[in-house]
Amino acid sequence: MNIVLIGYRGTGKSVVGKLVSERLQIKCIAMDARIVEEAGMSIPDIVENHGWTTFRDMESEVTRELAKLDNIIIDTGGGVIERPENIDVLQANSCIIWLKASVGVIVSRIQGGIERPSLTGEKSFTEEVTEVLERRTPKYTSAAQYEIDTEQLTPEQVADRIIKIWKKGDCTRSTQGR
Repeated sequence: MNIVLIGYRGTGKSVVGKLVSERLQIKCIAMDARIVEEAGMSIPDIVENHGWTTFRDMESEVTRELAKLDNIIIDTGGGVIERPENIDVLQANSCIIWLKASVGVIVSRIQGGIERPSLTGEKSFTEEVTEVLERRTPKYTSAAQYEIDTEQLTPEQVADRIIKIWKKGDCTRSTQGR
């Protein structure tokens, strides 16, 4: 069984994944870093040179590879839920936890970041986050067994909640943890 962290950029997946990894002594794999390593170029370069479809194809391939592993933490990219087949393969052997926050908090956390290209084109950063989050929220909700609002919690508190879920061994398809 794996722990899979889903959610929009800036919700804490990478930081929390590392903390949980250290505490549980299990490996954390960042999907975006794996894609960058395999492609030999940054995500903005992948998208600029090959388009979003190619990036999403690469993301799906990495998803399938990681879903075959066991006893790892998977720090997904925010858009992994864009393709239902990604969630299908992850749900087979994973506890999927949605880390979430409001648009305002997300914007304040990631506004200066350059690691991802625009998802919507010419809109303001806040408009883009709002639009994409509105579209993705039902997908995150459907995919996750648990939801953790990271807005008022420290990364350590979020990690504590994930470890509690993990140790309970209660990663069924119920909405019990929401």
